[in-house]
Amino acid sequence: MTKTYTVTVRYAGGERRRGPVTMGQANMIRCMLRDEPEHINIHDVWPVPEGTPTESAIDALRALVVRHEALRTTFPHAPGEAPREQVVASEGEFTVTVVDHTELPPDAAGYADSVARRGRVDRFRLDRDFGLRVSLVAVDGAPVFVALAASHAVTDISALSVLEEDWLGLLAGRTLPAVTAFTPLDLAAEEATPGGLRRSEASLRHWERIIRTGPQAMFAEPGAVGTEIEAEQLTLRSRRGARALALVAERTGGLPSTVLLTAWCALVAHRTGQSSCVAAVPTSNRFLPRLARSVNTVSQDALLSLDMGVPSFDALLRKAWGAALNAYRHSQFDAVRLWDMIDAVTHERGSRFARDVVFNDVSTLPAAPAAGSPEQPEPDVVRGPAQVLPTRVLTFVHETAPVLRLGMWVDPALFTPDESEGFLTGLVRLLEAAAVEDVPLAALTGVTGVRPVERGAGWCRVDGSWVSPSEVADVLSGALGGVPVHVADDASEGDGLTAFVACGGTPLTPAEAHAALMDALPGRPGVLAPRRYVIVRDAPTEADRTGAWLRLPILREGAGRDRRM
Repeated sequence: MTKTYTVTVRYAGGERRRGPVTMGQANMIRCMLRDEPEHINIHDVWPVPEGTPTESAIDALRALVVRHEALRTTFPHAPGEAPREQVVASEGEFTVTVVDHTELPPDAAGYADSVARRGRVDRFRLDRDFGLRVSLVAVDGAPVFVALAASHAVTDISALSVLEEDWLGLLAGRTLPAVTAFTPLDLAAEEATPGGLRRSEASLRHWERIIRTGPQAMFAEPGAVGTEIEAEQLTLRSRRGARALALVAERTGGLPSTVLLTAWCALVAHRTGQSSCVAAVPTSNRFLPRLARSVNTVSQDALLSLDMGVPSFDALLRKAWGAALNAYRHSQFDAVRLWDMIDAVTHERGSRFARDVVFNDVSTLPAAPAAGSPEQPEPDVVRGPAQVLPTRVLTFVHETAPVLRLGMWVDPALFTPDESEGFLTGLVRLLEAAAVEDVPLAALTGVTGVRPVERGAGWCRVDGSWVSPSEVADVLSGALGGVPVHVADDASEGDGLTAFVACGGTPLTPAEAHAALMDALPGRPGVLAPRRYVIVRDAPTEADRTGAWLRLPILREGAGRDRRM
């Protein structure tokens, strides 16, 4: 039996403030206005200490709201416009939904997670809604879990961890220290300083270099289709992995977080057959002291590019620290200008930037431990609920000691269930091998059991990316209404791909052909635009396809990169 009721909680405290949004807020608001709410909203579950009265749990929530300005923030804006300002209230109210049961399901934590997830489904109205949707899951009136969904304009995963720690401290009767971390308005003011503006400009240059030269997608291979995937969560718990990680760090002198990132990048690059690992690394900019415990949506992607052109794991680890630090330093940026730059660079390059690999290490943040039981097999990999994500591989690091605990989602079109679990167990095997001695990168298949993808005949590297010329031809033909297209690989001559397009009697320019292909690129990571478009009237009939196309009279030819048509 279940009884559900709501409690209206009034608060008062702090001062009313107003100012510009931060770069991180603007970035998340942009996503919130574009994406489905269940994809961009976030959630968390906090176990309630045994014996906590419902009133005490709610009083502690009220104190959190007074303590942290972000929770009292809304974003006024005109209809059809993105907010540019934020307003901090000095008083107001929010609701807590109490879901009281006579008993909970056997998987109580999983049930509480499903309650929190339900709160993600509806959009937060930025100009008026309280930034948390809070439910208390109770048994016979005694709260057991706080299940909450959060507006990503107000908090990020790191901020939720800070809030949980503060909430537990309040329940324990501790006097919390004064807030010294940046509030959202503090951060906005710092970003507007000359130093803050210089950091933003440097970040744009860092991103541009990688987007111009790195692979357009890590998972450019057969089966990689679409921009969003539904994937089950896999959770790895391994005491062996935690022990091995500590031993690698001791043997090499590296930080455990850097060791784990290096191992993960090595395995991703090995599996994808890429010469570098390009990955988005959120929560990165919290390495600055006044951001470490900021309750705010601070997280912006650091774009990591780790060159795999070294012989061994130890050599890669030595490169990884500098590459990661460089990425972290360049993770504060104006999101609008960043995407303007990405659009311009990818149009010129003929690529589509794919944020298809994400590594989010939240293990250094305060959180209630969720260690695996000693009775569990080693390593223990369990499957959880599915969700839709705009990535091919997403990894969360929740804990590194005394248990290595990771959450991972992978594209089921690219990984069978055995392969996805094998990737996680292979990561543990790599750490165990590296705990004893340096591991040659050429030996990763034997060490980990993870095999590189087989792309098949016809795939080639063009401009740092894996490309299927036949798929390029098919997509370009479809984008132009089914006209005959032949794509030749001229990479050996330094020219990349050449597309021959038989347009019949329809006028067609290289710029129009390029624009049509660029519009069709999303969700097709194996397609890169040709460097040259050759427009001819009719397709040849000879069997020697490339030679026959070369002998046709040319109507027009060019790179097609001119946006003016």
